[in-house]
Amino acid sequence: MEFKESDPSSLSGLMRLDSEASRLTWRDVQTWVRDVILSLTIAFLFLVFLVQPVKVEGTSMLPELIHEERVIVDKILYRIDNIQRGDIVVFKFPEDPSMSYIKRVIGLAGETVEIRSGVVYINGKADTEPHVLEHYRGRSNFPALTVPQGEYFLLGDHRNASNDSRTWGTVKGSYITGKAVFAYWPPKQFGIVH
Repeated sequence: MEFKESDPSSLSGLMRLDSEASRLTWRDVQTWVRDVILSLTIAFLFLVFLVQPVKVEGTSMLPELIHEERVIVDKILYRIDNIQRGDIVVFKFPEDPSMSYIKRVIGLAGETVEIRSGVVYINGKADTEPHVLEHYRGRSNFPALTVPQGEYFLLGDHRNASNDSRTWGTVKGSYITGKAVFAYWPPKQFGIVH
């Protein structure tokens, strides 16, 4: 058997290839880290400025939203579109703006809202409110109130268990932070919020 001495020039060639391969790997790692940081930054900005995950606490929005349900709130929609009757909105609680509530928009600015034996009247006309189940409607009364400009009258769908505009009055539009658009937890509630 014959042994040959290693050629020093071929060794340096191997070392150069090895060095280039490690630089490629390091470059790949740098690219991967950059992409991850960029993705996390975009996700953070998306969550901070466009949408917000919210956990529902309580039963005031039954049957549409259940206790501890998680929903996505669109925070940009009302910058380009108007708040509509029937929207489920998240807003700062008028009596303590550090707290957030979730309710349905019933009365718009300039409209007169009244509740007679559990039936909501908008400008004297009964609102059918298909989202309110009969046994959640209650039989309460609320005197006619004209909603001030720039404000909204909000109610929970479970009228017997809701602390809402009947108690603390209308809500300024500037207090409304977004519209609940999508439920993602628990899985049985997964889907668009109506």
